[in-house]
Amino acid sequence: MELLDLTLRILTGLLLGAAVGFERQLRSRTAGVRTNALVSLGAALFVIMGAFSFTGAEADPTRVAAQIVSGIGFLGAGVIMKQGASISGLNTAATLWASAAVGALAGGGMYLVALGGTAAIVLSNIVLRPLGRLLDRAGGARTREPVAAEYEFVVRSAAASEVAVRSQVVAALQHPEFTVHSLEANDVSPGEVELTARLVARERNDAALETAIADVVPVPEVTSVRWRASELRGED
Repeated sequence: MELLDLTLRILTGLLLGAAVGFERQLRSRTAGVRTNALVSLGAALFVIMGAFSFTGAEADPTRVAAQIVSGIGFLGAGVIMKQGASISGLNTAATLWASAAVGALAGGGMYLVALGGTAAIVLSNIVLRPLGRLLDRAGGARTREPVAAEYEFVVRSAAASEVAVRSQVVAALQHPEFTVHSLEANDVSPGEVELTARLVARERNDAALETAIADVVPVPEVTSVRWRASELRGED
């Protein structure tokens, strides 16, 4: 019976963690089904180890479980990303922390509480997301901080003039508001190359990018120029 009970605790931690990660996976977040399932499973195993591996008057079964709370913080920090003025991954890190709590409850044999916690985590990620956006809109533009933006700047030119056009693009993007993250070249057709620059601005400024485009368009070897922008609002 003890083996059956331990097996049930392990499977509950694994399945409930996977249920939490399913919603994250649907939103294409960094930590999905496998990550949340492993976090929850690991927490359940640690709780089981603390409860059954140590005996005696000085044994403290809660000591191992207590370290889960602080230890999971290091894993959560790995999914938090900073891009310019925008920070993303905070909600994913919090979800991992909550998954560990679900696993700890499962490892402690508190199945109903673990199930209720799983439902609360999933509902929080689904229901509170649109609510947060609604509050952002209700706050008004004057109360919001500047939103960072990511730009993709694509230039097509003759392959024989790639070096000269690349130098012109780099010079045009030397703007104090922009940080160039990458610049890559790809052959799109015989005799034609496509340069793609990806850059981040602390605050969206399409006019500054248009100025950069104006410096590149007159180059005779350039056949086409296009760009797109996306705001980095810290979605996670």
